[in-house]
Amino acid sequence: MTTNSPATLPRSATHAVTAWACVASTVAAIALLTYWPLFEQPAYQALVVMAASALGAFLPDMLWQKVFRRALSAEPHAASWSRVLTKYVGLAGTVAAVAALYGILPEYSQGGDFYGNYWTAIRAVLPLWALVALPYIYWVDRRMTQPRDALWQMGRLVLGRWRGLDTRVLWQYALGWLVKAFFLPLMFTYFCDGLGKLLHYHWDQLSTFQGFYDWSYFTLYFIDVALVSMTYLMALRATDTHIRSSEPTALGWFAALICYQPFWSLVGRQYLDYDTGAAWGARLSASPWAYTLWGCAILALIGVYLWATIAFGARFSNLTHRGIITSGPYRFTKHPAYLAKNLSWWLISVPFAFDTSLADTLRRCCLLLLLNGVYYLRAKTEERHLALDPVYVQYACWIEQHGMLRFLDRLPAVGALAKWRPVFAAYVSPCTFTDVPPDDGLPPKRARARKR
Repeated sequence: MTTNSPATLPRSATHAVTAWACVASTVAAIALLTYWPLFEQPAYQALVVMAASALGAFLPDMLWQKVFRRALSAEPHAASWSRVLTKYVGLAGTVAAVAALYGILPEYSQGGDFYGNYWTAIRAVLPLWALVALPYIYWVDRRMTQPRDALWQMGRLVLGRWRGLDTRVLWQYALGWLVKAFFLPLMFTYFCDGLGKLLHYHWDQLSTFQGFYDWSYFTLYFIDVALVSMTYLMALRATDTHIRSSEPTALGWFAALICYQPFWSLVGRQYLDYDTGAAWGARLSASPWAYTLWGCAILALIGVYLWATIAFGARFSNLTHRGIITSGPYRFTKHPAYLAKNLSWWLISVPFAFDTSLADTLRRCCLLLLLNGVYYLRAKTEERHLALDPVYVQYACWIEQHGMLRFLDRLPAVGALAKWRPVFAAYVSPCTFTDVPPDDGLPPKRARARKR
């Protein structure tokens, strides 16, 4: 039964102090490498920055916020080495499966040097990971209220002990690792490339606004990639940054993956290539004041986009639920990152400017609107996934009552779009899933209709 009582804003999974401490430690590490290069290899430099980012996020989270109390019991129970070793086998089997995928798929096995820095980092990290994993699993296992988790089930699967396995849990476990296996090499590669550029940046270029704009645009996106590279790697139950659940629908995966390489090369160039006219800088170069104001507006939007990433701290990840964020720009609206990024594309490409013909202008606008629609679909599938957590439902109710853009729902067209449910398979029907979220945080099983 619904009530009209005002909703309250739930506590964010990441405190603002933790989020900004992560940024400060990241910037400090980059500054250290600028004046005291510890390594020549970009992959090792990136690992140093990622370690600093993790320390900046985890120290206040662990020492001040005590986040480990959310996922682990305060009183350890008796150890079970059989269970611990089973989990260790499950982790080894998972890493072996990911390595096999990398070896089979041409994107990774025949991609040339694009992922070279990632392979270098993996060779450096894996031995240390293998050494630390066993005592870490032992420590966490003793403090779990339900120690027979997905990792334990994966271990039993590898060992051939299949009786009693929960395929739904294993499927969610596999999806979580697929997210990391896809996004971590991509983000780490961008991170290494950007770090090399930033460490050798010519600071004399900042003497003009164009130079300041170019540097700011690059740096804002670089910090975003630097932070998310760490978050994809550090998904740990001990720090409460573990994956609660992964996007359960094919539609959600499709909407997210087509926005990233290598899929974007096909979709973007062949179907959504809206950026075919002159960019904003060429159009406004004759008017310095308009050029400056327009450029500042773009940087402000990208700043909001970065702020949204910062608010996650060490919990950011596409296609997964790792804690509900209600602080930062998420206090004002849902999906501030998508909103800011899509608005910035309109200012950067200026598709609405009249160049050759009205038909060409309308074509560019329609293509960018289609791309905006992809991000709208991403937002809706994410909401559908996160709504399995009652904390997100409470947050969504609060945003509907207090959000900065709540007035848009009063417009007839926007209000109808907000209530729209696409007719796509299991994603859509409100009755597809059970009403009560399960205790394990996994997507509920579908209710089967009984034949009468």
